Amino acid sequence: MKKLLLIVSLLMFALVSFGAGELVINSYMSDPAPRKVFAELVDQFREEHPDLEVTVNTFAHEDFKTLLRTWLNSPEAPDVATWFAGERMRYFASKGLLEPIGDIFEGGFEAYFPEAFRSASAYEDEIYFVPQSWYWWGVYYRKSVFEELNIQPPITWSQFVKVCEKLKENGYIPITIGTKYLWTAAGWFDSLNMRINGIDYHMDLTNGDIPYTDEGMQKVFEYWKELIENDYFIDNHTSYTWQDAANYLFTGEAGMYLMGQFIKDVAPEDVKEDLDFFRFPIIDGEIGLYEDTPIDGFMIPAKAKNKEAAKTFLKFIASKEAQQYFAEELGRLAANKNVPAPDAHAQKGLEMILESDGVMQFYDRDTNPEMAEKGMNGFVEFMVYPRRLETILKNLEMHRMRIYSE
Repeated sequence: MKKLLLIVSLLMFALVSFGAGELVINSYMSDPAPRKVFAELVDQFREEHPDLEVTVNTFAHEDFKTLLRTWLNSPEAPDVATWFAGERMRYFASKGLLEPIGDIFEGGFEAYFPEAFRSASAYEDEIYFVPQSWYWWGVYYRKSVFEELNIQPPITWSQFVKVCEKLKENGYIPITIGTKYLWTAAGWFDSLNMRINGIDYHMDLTNGDIPYTDEGMQKVFEYWKELIENDYFIDNHTSYTWQDAANYLFTGEAGMYLMGQFIKDVAPEDVKEDLDFFRFPIIDGEIGLYEDTPIDGFMIPAKAKNKEAAKTFLKFIASKEAQQYFAEELGRLAANKNVPAPDAHAQKGLEMILESDGVMQFYDRDTNPEMAEKGMNGFVEFMVYPRRLETILKNLEMHRMRIYSE
């Protein structure tokens, strides 16, 4: 009930704050570092366009996900909203809830962004999304802990399991994770599935074409189960947000964390230089190296009141200057292809992706939204009750058949 009241109050705040003549932006950048940098970018935009009154409404990430569907269907929709590329965006575009924005790019979309980003930003060949930044996923660790225990970053699965065991033997939590919000478990599912079955299989699965009871799925959960049954994951992970779980890495209590680059946004300053990452370990040497590289950015609701002002803002956000500022301040990789990696950490991530054989967005960005929710619930249930696997997979298959037949 408290959660419902909070969401209702946030929704009412967003609606009443939309004034005539304003450019209204709803943002999920609620963590302190990205919120600060985005506010600075908005200030730069205000200086360039003093005739526009810009209002930014910031919401907690998980609340934003819940509220966005309501905003997009409201006659009081914001003019601009942050969101995710891929299926998450295409779902709303397919419902007619987004405004096409291909006309904002002088010289075309590819003059700003890699051609590979087009499919993640378009629906039926119309562009609906402006990419701002993208990031890699990797296994993050404390360099000082690995040095203390004389551990080398593992390359293969067997080496990874040995690292987990050594950490455990020395009193460390081998792997931290927070699954209070379900998406962190999807990072494990994606990485295992792409390492075991490859990207074509993973793509077919996220498109709804492969049963969750398939033999390939059984293999994914067998490897995952090895980590669970050896107690390599932190206890009570369903009680922790991803930031809560990150604190165990920052304090040196946990050895590793499979997470996106944005983990550095919440790391204490005295820890950031001690953080490093390695590629998710190889399981089958015959399978290519595939990675998750989610793209974040902006879109315009179809019911926005000030679409021209919104397009002016998105042109600003797409520019090399704005994207370079955001990337350099946060250590991210800019989506604009004319912006170099801002530091050595980002350069390492870029090189890892360039050396990969293919990339996906992320399970809940590549999958039908309802199926993604069912799937992630199943992943977390498995992590808590691995012996329920057969029932979990049968339930997921039942949902897949229903969702993709509608």
